[in-house]
Amino acid sequence: MRRHPFSRRSLCAAIGALAITAFAAAPSRAAEDAVIIPPPAVDVQASDGIQTAVIAGGCFWGVQGVFQHTAGIVNALSGYAGGSKATASYTMVSTGATSHAEAVEIKYDPKKITYGKILQIFFSVAHDPTQLNRQGPDSGTQYRSAIFAANDEQKKVADAYITQLNAAKVYKKPIVTKVGPLDGFYPAEAYHQDYLTLHPTQPYIVFNDIPKVEALKKIFAENYIEKPTLVSNAKVTN
Repeated sequence: MRRHPFSRRSLCAAIGALAITAFAAAPSRAAEDAVIIPPPAVDVQASDGIQTAVIAGGCFWGVQGVFQHTAGIVNALSGYAGGSKATASYTMVSTGATSHAEAVEIKYDPKKITYGKILQIFFSVAHDPTQLNRQGPDSGTQYRSAIFAANDEQKKVADAYITQLNAAKVYKKPIVTKVGPLDGFYPAEAYHQDYLTLHPTQPYIVFNDIPKVEALKKIFAENYIEKPTLVSNAKVTN
């Protein structure tokens, strides 16, 4: 069963009012509950200039939304990674046959936030890394948990952190996140960008994604910013 824009809209029309009422009564519930985890013991060394991290953790709407509310992030762009440029479109990726994952490219200032902190937020509040080829209500390889390392140092840090978290048994099940090379990132269609901010009352966003931002605010208060850094306002695009 895959996520489809039309079925998503039908769901909104059918249960919109009920969803918003339910969320008001229980705002902490989400498809993937946040988990408090230790920071990585190994991190990428500090450097100058804007750096890039690419991660995938289910529907990119929520992952993008979390990092748009994170200090030190200069742009978080929804898109596709893992497959070829020729198949990097929502229609094709939604078939689950392109090798792409819905991913988010994060441009960040390493003087304000580290790669390790980005991974800690990713594993803690942005998604559930123990779900294989799915995330909450969405299933298929396009919703897999993955880290696309831009270089050997990022891969080393990501691999070490997964080993650390598994050893600490902070989750009830093993982490299934795959770490591999970043061979390419392709921006998603314009209507997917800034989706959480532009559609805050859509039932899918209310149930699955707003709680992630609330968890970020609670668990990572020192990294949280109230005003999101939107793609439409981003100054860094390369």
